[in-house]
Amino acid sequence: MIVYLDENCFQRGFDDQAQVRIKMEAIACQDVIQRAEAGELDLVWSFMLLDETLQCPFPERKMAVLRLSKICKIRVGPSDDVYRRAFSLGKDYGLAAKDAVHLACAAKAHSDIFLSCDDDIIKKIKRLENMEIMNPIDYIRKEVQ
Repeated sequence: MIVYLDENCFQRGFDDQAQVRIKMEAIACQDVIQRAEAGELDLVWSFMLLDETLQCPFPERKMAVLRLSKICKIRVGPSDDVYRRAFSLGKDYGLAAKDAVHLACAAKAHSDIFLSCDDDIIKKIKRLENMEIMNPIDYIRKEVQ
């Protein structure tokens, strides 16, 4: 199984854990990362994830995410087809440019699952071809069944 984690999934463990939803999402994201470390699934790392990580103003978060990027077995670099696909996704679904690039990268990597803590993305698009788009908590619930 190939999973693309949105940047917010890599960062979730640093957010305010006093909020129940955030804490649950952080636990779910950590579970996905542990599954990747155990070889149960493959994570994708893209140029868009790198760009957003490098823009993070918090050095400890940035370094932690860059360390996590090393467990991602699949890499997606910039290409004309990714940009064309992102433009089309943004237009068709009303997605923000960065969100559309993330989804285009996930599609390029033939991801089965795209996980995001961003409700806006999940409300706008639930499936892209064979790729399910969902919150990490919903993914863990589905995997446990």
